[in-house]
Amino acid sequence: MSDHQLRTRPPAGPAPAPRTPGSRAATALRAAAPALAVYAAARALGLLTFWAAASAAGKDPLGPLSRRWDSVWYQRIAENGYGYTVTLPDGSVHSDLAFFPLLPALERAVSAVTPLTLGGAGLLVAWTAGLLAAWGVFAVGAQLRGPRTGVVLAVLWGVYPTAFVQSMAYTETLFTALAAWALYAVLTGRWIVAGTLCVLAGLTRPTAAALIAALAITAAVTLVRECRAGDGFGPVLRRNARMIAGVALAPLGWLAYVVFVAVREGGPFAYFDVQAQWGNNIDGGRALAAFIAGLPWPAALGLCAALGLLGWLVVLCVRQRQPLPVLVYALTIVVISLIGAGYFGSRPRLMMPAFPLLLPPAAALLRLRTTGRTAAVLTVLACASAAYGAWTLLGPGPP
Repeated sequence: MSDHQLRTRPPAGPAPAPRTPGSRAATALRAAAPALAVYAAARALGLLTFWAAASAAGKDPLGPLSRRWDSVWYQRIAENGYGYTVTLPDGSVHSDLAFFPLLPALERAVSAVTPLTLGGAGLLVAWTAGLLAAWGVFAVGAQLRGPRTGVVLAVLWGVYPTAFVQSMAYTETLFTALAAWALYAVLTGRWIVAGTLCVLAGLTRPTAAALIAALAITAAVTLVRECRAGDGFGPVLRRNARMIAGVALAPLGWLAYVVFVAVREGGPFAYFDVQAQWGNNIDGGRALAAFIAGLPWPAALGLCAALGLLGWLVVLCVRQRQPLPVLVYALTIVVISLIGAGYFGSRPRLMMPAFPLLLPPAAALLRLRTTGRTAAVLTVLACASAAYGAWTLLGPGPP
């Protein structure tokens, strides 16, 4: 190299600084910003619609959101711990042990460090978790089919027919946030993170069993496939040590609560007895069949059509070749929701965390010719969801 070249070459700049976890999170948040903005707008529309309807009816707008149905049980646990029971006229006993501890613990913690009441703390937790859930849903959708799909998927989850529950002091947003980020962690190979999030999900809702199954089945298939490829069992285990550790972590939260109830009640199957008293036992779908059979035939046909649509969504998810953990999670949520003996009106709400079912509709919306048409469809869905939410929250029954 000549002296002239040495003199005229610009000095080398400093090496780029390594990306920190904070910078990666900031980049991910910027990518998710459109999804979060539209999701927040959809939920704000739902809240404003309900607020207007409640004000017109002369009712307290905050009451149904934070001081009604299951939210009362969670706040009672947050205030006094476990131990409250109600005996119904038929002799069955409803115990607060049916409710998992993470949401009450967060309500108590937030209320202790802020001026908020337990009801206000529950709403803050639920609304914050809703944004985190929408971010996680976006991340999964973007990982699978690109950022535009991630945006539409998050918005569809926010305008789900029973999405008004996302604005209540319930566990749906918290559980969906943990589930979505756990699935994203699996898709990106972060098995320890996925297992840790599963632990928290297992302290939130019993349907964490679907998430645990998704991790366990995915890991089992991976190990079998690699062993069949000719690798020795020992090398396969060593290579997948973090995956195995994540799967081992996954059920610990759910198991810890089951053991807690067993010790407290003095019986190894006490947790399942408590759930059965609430009608949450598994009956293979008999209660659902009996409910449909007892409806007037137009309503029964409509419900069968809705169940047929649900089945078609499942078929489309399979035909989309969704990754195994995503598919197992969604299908298990659906199965658990349908074969339980609980109150029928809660089943759409129980299926709301199965957001991968919305991937086929998201793909269909993106096939529309213009962005304006996609936005128009989402706007109509948001308005319909808001109106349905206001009607339900002002009604007599639970969501």
